[in-house]
This record gives sequence, structure tokens and C-alpha cells, in this order.
Amino acid sequence: MEILVTIVKFFIQMLSLIVIVHVFLAYFMSPFHPIRATIDRIIEPMLMPIRRIVPLVGMMDFSPFILLILIQVIGQILIVLLRSMG
Repeated sequence: MEILVTIVKFFIQMLSLIVIVHVFLAYFMSPFHPIRATIDRIIEPMLMPIRRIVPLVGMMDFSPFILLILIQVIGQILIVLLRSMG
């Protein structure tokens, strides 16, 4: 089971990193750039449900921050469940 825990931890870290990169690229890169478009295709489907619930506050979009928290919480729950099974 420990290998599954390691895989879940790696996935959490990579997904969190991609969310952070997505935020920074939104400020500095054209939405039509291939790298940004690829990252957008990964992250935007996860952000859209959050954006429907949490409106913009002025010009600030807190959905990536909420997504990061959700990724961490769900990941920790998965790790606890995996460890309890093994």
C-alpha cells in the first residue's frame, strides 16, 4: 500500500504545481501559447465548478486557491484511507 501512498503524494504535488504555474502563466503568457493552452486544458475543468459557486471578488479570482486546498484535503483523505486498508 505504501507505493500507492507515494503515487498519491506525487500526484498531489504535481497537480498543485500545475495549478500554481497556471496562475502565473495567466499573468505573463498569451492564452494562445501552446504551453498555456495545454495547462488550461488540464486545470480549467477543475476550476469551472468552483467559479460557479465562488464569484469574483473585485478583480480577484480565488478559485485556484480553493482548488489547491481541495487537492490537499482530498489527497490527505486518500492517503489516510490507503494507510487504513494496508
